[in-house]
Amino acid sequence: MIYYWLAFVFIIGLIIGSFLNVAIARLPLEKSLIWPGSRCGSCHLPVRWYDNLPLVSYLRLRGRCRSCGTRFSPQYFIVELLTGLGFVGLFWLEVVENIHGWPALPAWAITLGRFPLEYWLGFVYHAILFSFLLAASMTDLNGREIPLPLTLTGTAIGLIGGTLMPWPWPWTTAAATPQAGPGIPAGWEWLMPAGGLKEGIQPWPVWGPLPEWLAPGGNWQTGFVTSVAGALAGTFLLRGIGFIFSWGLGKEALGLGDADLMMMAGSFLGWQIVAVSIFVAAIPALVFGVINVVFYRDRSLPFGPSLAAGALLTYYFWWWRPDGLQMLLFFWPALLGIALFGAVFLLIASLMLRMTQTKKLPEKAA
Repeated sequence: MIYYWLAFVFIIGLIIGSFLNVAIARLPLEKSLIWPGSRCGSCHLPVRWYDNLPLVSYLRLRGRCRSCGTRFSPQYFIVELLTGLGFVGLFWLEVVENIHGWPALPAWAITLGRFPLEYWLGFVYHAILFSFLLAASMTDLNGREIPLPLTLTGTAIGLIGGTLMPWPWPWTTAAATPQAGPGIPAGWEWLMPAGGLKEGIQPWPVWGPLPEWLAPGGNWQTGFVTSVAGALAGTFLLRGIGFIFSWGLGKEALGLGDADLMMMAGSFLGWQIVAVSIFVAAIPALVFGVINVVFYRDRSLPFGPSLAAGALLTYYFWWWRPDGLQMLLFFWPALLGIALFGAVFLLIASLMLRMTQTKKLPEKAA
């Protein structure tokens, strides 16, 4: 039954990927996603429904329009395939392997594909985020622009989902809230819980210990505040980094679309994932930068795809986090120290980079 579910999820992913192609093409031009229907960009004739089947139609027509023979961009095929494979990967990690440690299922239930509603809701919630991140990355690659309607819609969905599925759901509050052990002062159990904090659909709550007006957790207020804090952290962290780096470099370093993308990711995943993912994003940025220079001779690099990859990598490797990470993320003196160190480091790095830039020498008088 697992393989049937994987095939079903793959097909759904292909259908969503086909719609993402429409959004990627039309949103930057401020066109409707519904009207008119799909049509060839060269001859402007409508694409028939049997020529609009994900993957199949592109392969059957060899990537060309049936009417005029104009070649379509391979991006249509790639986005559909990536969405389908992405959905399968998310389903396998979250539902089959249960890497987040949600309440475990008996082996027979997994074998028969009898997954609870909570697993499905978590998968759908994060698959929506994956779809929005993929669409934002492609628009950034195509036109160095991330449309605001895309990120605002994604942020709204993240806020609604976070409010309806607050941490520690699907765990009960009693099972997920850290308990004070012997010799540990009250409140400090959040900083060094045995075995770490349990992950819900929202990985961690907004703070630990939770304030009295949010305690004991598991209510819509906790979910809403966690999503809002994640959205605010995403946008202000990126805007702050962009401001410092641009000031030191003497030119714009990060676009506002990057901050909007992280605002959207934060509304789904919370501020802790966003804060860590900014550092993780440097790894895919380096890979994308090398590919861009070697194969395309292009030194300009949109940062949106790297931020999207960093957010997903951080979340799906969150279970692999080092012990004691909550000591840094739930202890405000440590957070303040990290923020000050990061700001000074960024400023020094940008000033050094500015000094190393070659300047045009003045021409000698004739």
